[in-house]
Amino acid sequence: MKAREKRPLALTIAGSDSGGGAGIQADLKTFAALGVHGTCAITCVTAQHPRGVRAIETVSPRLVRQQIAAVFAELPPTAVKTGMLFSAKNIGVIADFFQRQTVVRPLDRSAVSRKKVFLIVDPVMLATSGTRLLTPSAIRQLQYALLPLATLVTPNLSEAAILGGQGIASIEDMRKSAKKIYARFGCAVLLKGGHLPEPSGAADIFFDGRNELMLVAPRIRGVRTHGTGCTYSAAITAALALGHDLAGAVQVAKDFITAAIAGSYLVAAGHYALNPRRLPAKRVR
Repeated sequence: MKAREKRPLALTIAGSDSGGGAGIQADLKTFAALGVHGTCAITCVTAQHPRGVRAIETVSPRLVRQQIAAVFAELPPTAVKTGMLFSAKNIGVIADFFQRQTVVRPLDRSAVSRKKVFLIVDPVMLATSGTRLLTPSAIRQLQYALLPLATLVTPNLSEAAILGGQGIASIEDMRKSAKKIYARFGCAVLLKGGHLPEPSGAADIFFDGRNELMLVAPRIRGVRTHGTGCTYSAAITAALALGHDLAGAVQVAKDFITAAIAGSYLVAAGHYALNPRRLPAKRVR
């Protein structure tokens, strides 16, 4: 009898998107496309489509914690990402849980043991439509309770402006902001600059306290997508579960999200969905 393939495990802690383009749905699609078994803990349920969010109901902090604990009890993940957390109470129980875990820090050069976990924080604050997805008290809790525990944070331009305390209008501003965020919270930073009018293409800045990378991909025009931030951070999480180091995982994810946007398909009038279809990323462990 042929031996069964064993796949690495990843966990997403995020909200549900009824439109299927972002949140838990996007994360699990991405994990599967990269050859990683995805587990999840749902923080809130939304009624939404690509044009907007109609309603949000949060899951109780107690149940959020129980979901995470259940996964760790029998399906311990190598890498975890957070997405839409919405409330300060939910962030509090998540931070409390990971204070009890050994999280890989940016400059940790030791071999990652089975007891260590990568924690990727996608600081989801606003929906593409403009709906607030993180309350003001939750933003403070994210900054002072969760980010100091994280391996990597993946803000877009508006989120980085809040975390770094400065406006961003250029690549140089992105570089300064990434270093400022690292200095404030101690986690590596992938600052996503896709909405910056940069002629060279869609540029992102990665900084881990020692190494700085600029990742540039051709800008894909004529497609309005939803869930790119979720998919990008989920791809980083999957690549880490597959054994890539942090810088390598970011590059795998940049290539993955670029291909997903380029291959996006029409689902309704004016609405495109990302197409996270790709052969599994090479497992390096």
